[in-house]
Amino acid sequence: MFRVLTLNNISVRGLERLPRDRYEVASALSDPHAVLVRSADMHSIDIPASVIGVGRAGAGTNNIPVSRLSARGVPVFNAPGANANAVKELVITGMFLAARNVCQAWDYARNLKGSDEELDVAVEQGKKKFVGYELPSRTLGVIGLGAVGVEVANAAHLLGMRVLGFDPQITVQRAWQLSSGVQQALSLDDLFSRCDMVTVHVPLMEATRGFVNAARLRLLKDNGVVLNFSRAAIVDEKAVVDALDSGKLGAYICDFPTNAVKHHPKVVALPHLGASTGEAEENCAIMVADTLKDFLENGNIRHSVNFPEAVLPRTVNSTRLSIANENVPNMVGQISTALANAKLNIADLLNKSRGELAYTLIDVDGQVPAGVLDQLRKIDGVLNVRAL
Repeated sequence: MFRVLTLNNISVRGLERLPRDRYEVASALSDPHAVLVRSADMHSIDIPASVIGVGRAGAGTNNIPVSRLSARGVPVFNAPGANANAVKELVITGMFLAARNVCQAWDYARNLKGSDEELDVAVEQGKKKFVGYELPSRTLGVIGLGAVGVEVANAAHLLGMRVLGFDPQITVQRAWQLSSGVQQALSLDDLFSRCDMVTVHVPLMEATRGFVNAARLRLLKDNGVVLNFSRAAIVDEKAVVDALDSGKLGAYICDFPTNAVKHHPKVVALPHLGASTGEAEENCAIMVADTLKDFLENGNIRHSVNFPEAVLPRTVNSTRLSIANENVPNMVGQISTALANAKLNIADLLNKSRGELAYTLIDVDGQVPAGVLDQLRKIDGVLNVRAL
């Protein structure tokens, strides 16, 4: 029986993927094997030593201590692409809000006073303040061409916009999904200098923190728009406010209201609605539950932010070993030697690495004695060993 601890309300559609005859799922459990989380901050809690996998029902993992779990050999899973359509729709909405001054105009209209005749006069007098523009005349720059970025780029292209994309790490899978009409920017500076609107779809890390900065905003076309539905800290908010005040930037549309921006008349700050649809929550919960289930039962790793992709079909009449270890030389050799000394035949083997971590799946004929598992755990650099 696998025990799964939930730290937030997880969609029932996702939890249904974990059969109750094999899984105990609850918000209060002792010695859980895995954790399912949405937005709860795991940095400040003690994660039991029994935990061998953590699943995030969403894309970002900033609320999870990934480095600490990596050192323990614990994969962290997310749900890339499961909420992509929801975020895409909100980004496109943000583009319309900026282009047509919708929020400012709505605020103006709802604060009008007087008779209907007086309102008609005020409307005709005031509407000139909210003259906007149409999207097909504009160029959109999309930074980050993952699941969300590709959807946004394709949708903007279908709206008749000229679209530039920048992602030096774009995968072959995403490149196939990208419309042939999306052009490639040579660098971030090249993208900013050619665009009217820029939207960011990258994870928050040191390399991306504050990279929408004053120097790049100066490159943007006058009255430009920045859309941020990734993470607040990717944008230098002081630089944005300065650009808004100077008139260089026409609007900042974001999903992160902070004291620095939320009251600015040219800012539309939403309360982190990017993935807040019933469909997105269900899709994320289903994807991460399926991923976690396959890992717990078969040792397979998909959609991990810290471990390599590692999927091996099960061999009939075998015991599967899953071994997480540091990515150092001769690790597979030492593991194979330990199995050979125990006269265990390897039926199939897969070894993958990612940065400082490596992961090995081995199907061994028959049963594996507990003493062999203890020997494997004693190998210097081995972080975690399971027999399935």
